[in-house]
Amino acid sequence: MTQPLIPGDTPSTTRRSLVLAVTTGFASAIVRAQPKGDRPTLPQELAQDLSGARLHGQARFRYFGFSVYDARLWTSSALNADGWQKQRLALELQYQRSLVGRQIAERSVDEIRRQPGVDEERAARWLAALLPVFPDVNDGDRIIGLHLPGEAIKFFFNARLVAEIRDAELAQRFMAIWLGPTTSEPALRAALLGLARP
Repeated sequence: MTQPLIPGDTPSTTRRSLVLAVTTGFASAIVRAQPKGDRPTLPQELAQDLSGARLHGQARFRYFGFSVYDARLWTSSALNADGWQKQRLALELQYQRSLVGRQIAERSVDEIRRQPGVDEERAARWLAALLPVFPDVNDGDRIIGLHLPGEAIKFFFNARLVAEIRDAELAQRFMAIWLGPTTSEPALRAALLGLARP
């Protein structure tokens, strides 16, 4: 469980609390749907691997009133919310504030550990794989995870391919941080998958 942001926090503890809370798992989060008129176009880096893709769902993630990122789910075919693991899709996060890359990777693995059947050996191996992937991010930066089912996950930072990790289980478990039924943020999952809000 992350530390809450409270008025007595110092700037450094506020930043640390925010980073822990916002990178992937998030106590007391508020998810807001994006306005219907705000329809982003498919990021150019996805055009080859996800041709003909459309925006399936989007939401802005906030933590204690702070805008953290806009999340968008891109799919090239009709999405089966219960079988998303078998589909090629991309999750785009456009950040609204600065965060440290190492802490993004660490928090990602913390969220993966919440999923059933994750042992510490695999968690440590996945952390080692993710640490070089995530740079420090600033307002406006974008990270995209492209899920290639049964094969790999590609990561893009501001339209540039930074890594392709050929580990099908990690690919699925990383996407499950947002899309899986055990996510710590069911409202965000519902917005991305187009489900009724929990």
